[in-house]
Amino acid sequence: MSRTIVILEGDQTGQELLEEALRVLDESVIRFPLEFIRYDLSLENRRATNNEVVYAAGRALRNHTVGLKAATITPEIKGDVGSPNRILREEMDAEIILRTGRRIPGVRPAAGVYAPISIVRMARGDAYGAKEWREGEADSLDEIAYRTERITRRVCRDVAEYAFQHAKRTNAKVFGGPKYTVSPVYEGMLKEEMDAASARHPQIRYEPQLIDATFALLLSSAGDPMVIPSLNRDGDLLSDMVLQMFGSIAGSESMVISLDPKGEFVDCVMAEAPHGTAPALEGRNVANPMGMILAAAGLLSFMKEDELKLASRAIYEATLEAVYDGVRTSDLTGNAHTDEFTDEVIRRVRGKLEVWSSLS
Repeated sequence: MSRTIVILEGDQTGQELLEEALRVLDESVIRFPLEFIRYDLSLENRRATNNEVVYAAGRALRNHTVGLKAATITPEIKGDVGSPNRILREEMDAEIILRTGRRIPGVRPAAGVYAPISIVRMARGDAYGAKEWREGEADSLDEIAYRTERITRRVCRDVAEYAFQHAKRTNAKVFGGPKYTVSPVYEGMLKEEMDAASARHPQIRYEPQLIDATFALLLSSAGDPMVIPSLNRDGDLLSDMVLQMFGSIAGSESMVISLDPKGEFVDCVMAEAPHGTAPALEGRNVANPMGMILAAAGLLSFMKEDELKLASRAIYEATLEAVYDGVRTSDLTGNAHTDEFTDEVIRRVRGKLEVWSSLS
């Protein structure tokens, strides 16, 4: 019996790297049939459908529960179609974005970090989607800009709860937090839910820190694995910095997660690479496909079939082992082309699954 994955096509290099990841998910590689339902989320098609294709893709995500998304262009023109990410997250009722910085074998990390650092970030609300306006004479020194932000107790609870669940799975400590001393009402809501989650998970180490201290301490931390729950804007900044600390923003995956109403388990997930569309690399066959390949591996890990969980492990190991053995794209000081890196991952995945099959 096959499983259905919603495929969200994108723009420029984002689409090219998505196709590389889909090569790895072929049945001839992972030994399990997958059905792909494709939605064209290119900027051209979003404009042509006035974003209706994005809403349709979001409904399909909620229906089939798993999706793989390419990077897309967000136009800067006011009144244009904007980013599809907000619509998709709202349609799938996502609360969490998970990004994990981890050692890339053979690549020297910054600041001496070696233990994984996971950012569990709000997927909705906060600075994103806030109402903004200005008052006073335009361009005068008396002009005032305003912004009203909002977060909900439910999203705060789910971010905090998932952070502790993820820390338990990865033998990590929950670290960091918002600026709850300066903003006890707004940012304090997340801190309250972090404290409550800590009470529910007393076996997990818990070291709350203000967000500014969190940034500073990360640069001097080289010890235990950490999970950092964060507001939407804080997490956006943190995750980009953390991934780059480990050598490349293209060296990890990004998981957009929806929990069930009780906050106990994942009921919908969309995987993507954390990087953008890299238009300067389009058509040159030099972009790093690691992020998209690892996104595919991460997506399989959320599925219930044992064969897909095994394939997930094989893809993770094959990708990182390829880098360790020197098969690297130029951003990691190598000379492998995009398709050559994917070919090497495919070769290793097939070998692993064949060997594991014979051993079992």
